[in-house]
Amino acid sequence: MTWVEAIVLGIVQGLTEFLPVSSSGHLRITSAIFFDRDAGASFTAVTQLGTEAAVLIYFAKDIWRITRTWLVGLRDRSVRSSLDYRMGWYVIVGSIPIGLFGFVFKDQIKTAGRNLWVVATTLIVFAFVLAFAEYWGRQTRTLENFRMKDGVVMGFAQAMALIPGVSRSGGTLTAGLLLNLTREAAARYSFLLAIPAVVMSGVFSLGDVFEPSAPGTSVPTLAQMVVATAIAFGIGYAAIAWLLRYVAHHTLYVFVLYRVALGTLVLALLLTGTISAT
Repeated sequence: MTWVEAIVLGIVQGLTEFLPVSSSGHLRITSAIFFDRDAGASFTAVTQLGTEAAVLIYFAKDIWRITRTWLVGLRDRSVRSSLDYRMGWYVIVGSIPIGLFGFVFKDQIKTAGRNLWVVATTLIVFAFVLAFAEYWGRQTRTLENFRMKDGVVMGFAQAMALIPGVSRSGGTLTAGLLLNLTREAAARYSFLLAIPAVVMSGVFSLGDVFEPSAPGTSVPTLAQMVVATAIAFGIGYAAIAWLLRYVAHHTLYVFVLYRVALGTLVLALLLTGTISAT
């Protein structure tokens, strides 16, 4: 991997991780178009540690309050009706699907799932799913109305993002809207739900990131990996604040149009032989 590649991919990761456009899909597409190779699923997982560090810092007070209340609630029944205690369980239970599917399909995620035909198709298909959710969802429910079934549904939606092009934030936002949550409520739970899954994925991928997962895969040095992750952290922190403000006042249709346009572009490049699918 070159330094330009590491820096560009770190920027792309930071810009797209929290938007409903698929950061893993963008890293795969960027690598194919500009560098004629794939940085690999492990590179994606490790750079996500940077953006997830941004979540931990941005939501530090909320995370500390939820964790403390959940621990107290394990022995004190009086706090078990509070949102913070329940949210602790919602995040734990909602994280189970992606953990199970990620373990079962870990080999396919690193190989067949990164095929650009798959990425382009999922970008377009799930754009229309997101559009339907934005149009149909009544957005009448806040986090105060959140229930365990909501956490489970959004947890399975998050698991679908194991396929590049689906988008973790896009999947959870879509599910939240279909559950009639407000965009802001769905986004906040999405940020919290990502913490266990992304951190564990990144940690388990640390040992693989410096080994080529397939012929033609670029391999970063330790310094390049650190820089790319740090860049992803800085840009990702700014993206969190921007997205929360944006979804509070705007629809998600701009991301729908963007996904369709990008997916169509990738399909055109594949059909003309400009880029390779693998």
